[in-house]
Amino acid sequence: MTPTPVGMRCPECARERTPVRKLRSSVRRPWVTDSLIAVNVVAFLAEQGQFGVTSSQGLHGAVVEEGWLYRMAISQGHQYWRLVTSGFLHVSITHIGFNMLILYFVGRWLEPAIGSTRFAVVYFTSLLAGSFGALFATPGISLGASGAIFGLLGAGVVEARARRIGVMESGIGGLIIFNLLISFVFPDISIGAHVGGLIGGFLAGLALRAADDRRMPALGFLGCLLISVISVLGAIAVAGSTAPGIA
Repeated sequence: MTPTPVGMRCPECARERTPVRKLRSSVRRPWVTDSLIAVNVVAFLAEQGQFGVTSSQGLHGAVVEEGWLYRMAISQGHQYWRLVTSGFLHVSITHIGFNMLILYFVGRWLEPAIGSTRFAVVYFTSLLAGSFGALFATPGISLGASGAIFGLLGAGVVEARARRIGVMESGIGGLIIFNLLISFVFPDISIGAHVGGLIGGFLAGLALRAADDRRMPALGFLGCLLISVISVLGAIAVAGSTAPGIA
């Protein structure tokens, strides 16, 4: 037997290294992240009349007009697909470039950490929560992937804490603060989508982590489904109200 810091172990066991699960150890390639970026880029290229660089002036066309999010289309037209499609449309090259850059870097560490399936579930749960937040806070038109991306950051906070990594140390905290500041400082940014997505992703991350800790992963997915259903029902309710929004 060989003495070790944790007690006596056999020579063969003492030579073995305990595997440490790192952020990139779950999957070899973050294919969901790459697929989401590809879909967003294709949707951007398909937006007819989309030639803006920094603004949405002149933004028009069937893809945009049938996909962006606004209350009347949800409440009177029952066009519920907009709760999802709006998260894949962008108003300018700057808009999509900034969002895809963040998605690229966040996806590179979060998807390997939690797995591709969970990553996709968090993304779409956050997207719906962001649409709910956008309709709640903004009476005008809303579009962009930032609500879903904020949700990934929220789930990243949960994962970092579960691994005993400081939120600021991991860089997630700084990224959230920076993007929230941009949300409040610059005009024409849907604060509701950002905050709603952040909350939705955080709750989804909590549900998945709590279920995994109890070795009942199905409950985590059910929790995310519940968050998604609440977000959709909330969005429909808010769209049908007469409230002008809080932003």
